[in-house]
Amino acid sequence: MSTYWLITNALTALLLPPTIFVVLGISGLLIARRYRYLGRTVIIVSITSLLALSTDAGSAWLIRPLEQQSPQATSTEKNKSQAIVVLGGGRARVASGEGDYDQVGPITLMRLRAAAYLQRQTHLPLLVTGGAPDGQGESEAVLMARSLKDDFGVEARWVESNAINTNQNAILSAQLLRQENIQQILLVTDAIHMPRARWAFEHAGLRVVPVPSHFVASGDFHLASFIPNAQSLKNSHYAIHEWLGLLGYSLRYSVAD
Repeated sequence: MSTYWLITNALTALLLPPTIFVVLGISGLLIARRYRYLGRTVIIVSITSLLALSTDAGSAWLIRPLEQQSPQATSTEKNKSQAIVVLGGGRARVASGEGDYDQVGPITLMRLRAAAYLQRQTHLPLLVTGGAPDGQGESEAVLMARSLKDDFGVEARWVESNAINTNQNAILSAQLLRQENIQQILLVTDAIHMPRARWAFEHAGLRVVPVPSHFVASGDFHLASFIPNAQSLKNSHYAIHEWLGLLGYSLRYSVAD
């Protein structure tokens, strides 16, 4: 297991729901011993925020600004592109009579489905990227290439298996593509992740045409949109992770520039 990956994820978890609201709630209890009003305010804010971000309406408030940054790719942009790059989005453990094994997770599968459809439209070579940062056996990229072939009948030309985060996805993929003099790509990932992924690939020296695999934020709200549920909290967690990532990238690249 990558120590860097483990430390980064542990520190990031402290800033993401639900952990951040648990920490705020405990802090409020401690503060209330000396400053009753302030402590109670912190507790109320943490509980209210947790409940709000656990609803479809609350998560959409975070997600929509990210997803709206990925306009539909035009035919001209697709025709000028030279390759398709699809990013890994997690794996799933499957148990069967032949033992446990890994396969691509649901987010990755949606990305692969979109990439396979795009490849049939454009006939461009396809690159899959994703390592094994948690120390599991096969890399995500290997699992993705297998799924593309078995489930969609599409062959991946490049399999980049060493990246442990989006920035490395971009850097290592760009190194492979530059060997083929490829400068413009169709980038496939989900719409929430696309702004950060696009930023990373552009700073790696590639021209990027975004092709979102799927969108999460719902178009219309109704009464059920304000009922807390686990999936909405998960979506909020994902969106805040991306906002923090964009903040980190902007600071990193502004210093580098």
